[in-house]
Amino acid sequence: MLRFFPRGSGAALAVIATTTLLAMSVWFSATFVARPLTREWGLGEGGATLLTIAVQVGFVLGALASAVLGLPDAVPARRLVGLGAAGAAVCNLGLLAADGLAVAVPLRLLTGVFLALVYPPALREVATWFVRGRGLAMGTVIGALTLGSALPHLVGAATALDWRVVVAATSVAGLAAALLAQLLRRPGPHAPPPRPFRLGAGLRALGERRVALANLGYVGHMWELYAMWAGVGAFLLAVPGVAAGEEPGRTAAVLAFAAIGAGALGCLAGGVISDRRGRAEAALVSLVCSGGAAVVLALTHRTAPLTVVVALCLFWGFWVVADSAQFSAMVTEAAPPDAVGAALSLQMAMGYLTTVVTIALVPWLTREASWTLTLLVLAVGPAVGAAAMVAARRDAVARP
Repeated sequence: MLRFFPRGSGAALAVIATTTLLAMSVWFSATFVARPLTREWGLGEGGATLLTIAVQVGFVLGALASAVLGLPDAVPARRLVGLGAAGAAVCNLGLLAADGLAVAVPLRLLTGVFLALVYPPALREVATWFVRGRGLAMGTVIGALTLGSALPHLVGAATALDWRVVVAATSVAGLAAALLAQLLRRPGPHAPPPRPFRLGAGLRALGERRVALANLGYVGHMWELYAMWAGVGAFLLAVPGVAAGEEPGRTAAVLAFAAIGAGALGCLAGGVISDRRGRAEAALVSLVCSGGAAVVLALTHRTAPLTVVVALCLFWGFWVVADSAQFSAMVTEAAPPDAVGAALSLQMAMGYLTTVVTIALVPWLTREASWTLTLLVLAVGPAVGAAAMVAARRDAVARP
């Protein structure tokens, strides 16, 4: 795959992708530990949801503060990512001393705040190394994160690991990420000149129409993405062919891993389409495919054969994240060069704020109504995002 990238940039991409994956593992661990903590602490469904949402809210707060201060464009990536990874690892490790939500929720909130210093600066760093092949390069990073998001489902199905082991292991991974980030001694050849702190740097980019459309597309994409990742296991468990089988919980977990993990390949495919056909075109294809899959599943999951439902889930998982990197790539190309990092942080703050709504909405809708209605509601996000990408594609054609 490195032949798609400019000479000398593959090593930088490998460091950035590995660092980001290791650092974000403390976020992925929430998927694994929420269920055992719910049992051990006697939490209700609301408490388990709160543990998940706390990280999202912390990330939003951290990303907003980072965007307003312009940190990603003023502080070298190795320092910012190193601080974020180390801080998230320490907060994650603090869960070992927690005995309930009163301690765990603030720790998860702070974990999200620190991770906001990792993810947006990492993507900005990728942009400094790539002009040609930028879509695939960013897709590679997010593809690695997608595998990280899927892994807890597989671990949960295949092992009986104590949640404390998972927390300790992911904390060590976060500290390793902080050390690995120090290899990023210099930005890539396409980095703008260093600049001092500037309040509101990311806000300036909102006035650029291409940035606004990319952000709207990203919000529509995130409306669906994290709700799918968080809920696909429960959805599969409710499918008659799984529920009636032997060990339905383990079967649903393995299938959820496959559905989410398929997105890693989707990220690479989205990157290739993006570099060949344009960012908006790649995002539009992904949004139509993922939203369409959600609608078809809504209408058929109770009556279709299990093989058909599983195939649709794999298709959904492949496309649901395939466009994620391309919204970021659009911002890196449309925002002022000295405010790219802040603009990325602001985009992610908007997107992850959206996930707070849908992660809470999905269990409520499924409990009060049905999976059919839930899936149709999730499809609204891709529809909005697709409309934004149609406008972005039209602008790209009209632009001289």
